[in-house]
Amino acid sequence: MSLTNVPTAQRVHIGLFGKRNAGKSSIINALTNQEVAIVSNRKGTTTDPVLKTMELNPLGPVIFMDTAGLDDISELGPQRIKKTYQILNKTDIALLVVEAKEGLTKENLEILEKIKKKEIPYLIIYNKSDQVATRDLSVFQDGILVSAKYKGNIESLKEKIASLLPSEGEAKPLAKDLIKEQDFVVLVVPIDKSAPKGRLILPQQQTIRDLLDKNVVPIIANEHTLEGILTALVKPPALVITDSQIFKKVAKIVPATLPLTSFSILFARYKGLLEQLVEGAKMLDHLPLNPHILIAEGCTHHRQCEDIGSVKLPQWLEDYTNREPSYTFTSGAEFPEDLRDFDLIIHCGSCMLNEREMKYRLHCAKDEHIPMTNYGMAIAYMHGILERAMAPLLK
Repeated sequence: MSLTNVPTAQRVHIGLFGKRNAGKSSIINALTNQEVAIVSNRKGTTTDPVLKTMELNPLGPVIFMDTAGLDDISELGPQRIKKTYQILNKTDIALLVVEAKEGLTKENLEILEKIKKKEIPYLIIYNKSDQVATRDLSVFQDGILVSAKYKGNIESLKEKIASLLPSEGEAKPLAKDLIKEQDFVVLVVPIDKSAPKGRLILPQQQTIRDLLDKNVVPIIANEHTLEGILTALVKPPALVITDSQIFKKVAKIVPATLPLTSFSILFARYKGLLEQLVEGAKMLDHLPLNPHILIAEGCTHHRQCEDIGSVKLPQWLEDYTNREPSYTFTSGAEFPEDLRDFDLIIHCGSCMLNEREMKYRLHCAKDEHIPMTNYGMAIAYMHGILERAMAPLLK
C-alpha cells in the first residue's frame, strides 16, 4: 500500500496544542518543509481543528491535528477550546507549542495536566528560539528549543517526535493470523444502494490487503453469488467474512462446518475492544421498556433509504427486543460528552477512527455503566449467530 493511501485510522495522530500565535501552524510547515498550514502574525488564525495527512520521515504516514489557541477570547472561544480538548481523545502524540520567551503559562499547564492524565506521549516545543536572549538553556530542558521560522533544530525535533512512538514490532493482524498460507477466504460484499460506486469500502479493502500479506487467496462474492462460489471451490474456504447487514442471509447459505465472522467483529478485535463489545451485545436482552439508544458512526456519509445505521438496525432492534426505543444518531467526530441518558450504545465498526479514539469512547461508556457494542456484534446476537461468529477468533 502506498504511503499516500494509508487510511486515516492507521496513521499516527499528532496533535498540536498551545496558545494563539505560539507557532503551531509554523511548526507543521517546518516539520514537513511545506506550506501546508496557514501562518499569520494575527492571533487566532486557526479557529477550528485542522487535520492534515502527511508523510513525515522518519515516522512515515501521520496526520497533524492543528488546534485553536487555548487562550481564545473571542465570542466562540469557549466552543473552540472545547473542540481543542476533544482532539486529545484521538491523539497518539501531543506536541505542546510554547513561546520560548513567555514560557509555560496557566493555559499550557492545564492542557499538559490533561495530556498526562490520558497517558499520551508528549513533547514540549519551545518555539521562536530566535527571540530568546538568554544563554541559560537549562530552562528549556523539559522540552526542545526550536525556531520554526528559521528551521532551527527542526531535524532534532523530528527525531524526538519519532522517539515517542512505541516500537512497531509486527503490525497487528486483521484476519491473517486466523488462517494459513494458500487458504481460501471468501469475503461477502453486498452491492446495494448504500455501496459506494466503483469501489469497496475501507474495511473490505484493509481485510483484502491483510490476507494478501499472508499469501492467502481472497475470493469476493455477494449474497447472490455466494452459494455458487462455495459449490465451485476445489477446497472449502478456511474462513467466510461477511458484511454485517447480511449476516442472517449469509449464515443460512454457509454450512455450519465453515468458520464465519464479519468485518465489524474483526475490527473490534483489531482495536482491542472485543470482550466489552460482546458483553454489550448481550444487554439487548435487558433493555427497559422505552430505551434511549445511541447509534454512533465514525465516518460521515450521505444516508440512503436503506441505511444500516438509521434504518435497518433500528428495525432489527425493535423486532428483537419488542421495545419502542428512542434514538440519537451521531457521526464522525461527534460523540456525546454526557452519556448518562442512554441505555445502550451501538457503534459502527470504527474503520475511520484510530484505536485511541475508540478506546476513549469505550471508557466513557464504561465509566457511566452504559453497555456498548457494535453493529456486527448486535446484528449477530439478534440473529442468534454471535457464538458462531466469535468462534473463528477464539480458536
